[in-house]
Amino acid sequence: MGSAVQTIPLANLALSFIPVAAVIIILGNWGLGYKTSLHAISRMLLQLLLIGYFLGFIFESGSALIVVAVLAVMLIASSWIALRTIRIPLRTVFLKSFGSIALGGGVTLILITKGVLDLQPWYLPSYMIPLAGMIFASAMNSVSLAGERLGAELGRDVTYAQARRVALHASLIPITNSLFAVGLVSIPGMMTGQILSGVSPLIAARYQIMVMCMIFGSAGTASAVFLASVKSNFEALERGKSL
Repeated sequence: MGSAVQTIPLANLALSFIPVAAVIIILGNWGLGYKTSLHAISRMLLQLLLIGYFLGFIFESGSALIVVAVLAVMLIASSWIALRTIRIPLRTVFLKSFGSIALGGGVTLILITKGVLDLQPWYLPSYMIPLAGMIFASAMNSVSLAGERLGAELGRDVTYAQARRVALHASLIPITNSLFAVGLVSIPGMMTGQILSGVSPLIAARYQIMVMCMIFGSAGTASAVFLASVKSNFEALERGKSL
């Protein structure tokens, strides 16, 4: 097995756009509007190129301050995006979303980087930032699903305890499905990347187990904390609707 990831020449990379072009042509012929897809592909290219250069700079800098600043931006952005589907004004629940993701994701991140991996130094950018991205994204999606489902359940005039149970269960459906499917239906991204880079499949499996545990833990904890903290906000919303 090789010890390094094969570099993809740009000419070869261009071949991967052939199926993309085929789908765009189909969308245009079927009158579904190809411009949105073109916009999405263009944004994907720009964003990935920018993050590639940006992460290269961060990894080379070796600065704890820069890593902490990046983590703070990720945490703030995920806390804001998580509330996109919730009917309550953002200013009233943003701090609760932030606290939920910070607690559920932050504690998990510390446990993984210090307890499992024992990073040296603790802020090692090549590990800290990708792991934080997976953890905060998982917590963000879970909080978003939980908040949206909580509002829908309360609109059906059920008790808050019942709505909270349903919301927590719904928020964990995606990651629970992933736990059932991993290794059977799919080989996840981290494991695939490590295998392609020459790492033993058994070692890659250990890393993937770590990833699945940290994603499930951060998602469930963040959702539970959020659902417990926003009770007064949703109850006030329901009272306002009944007046």
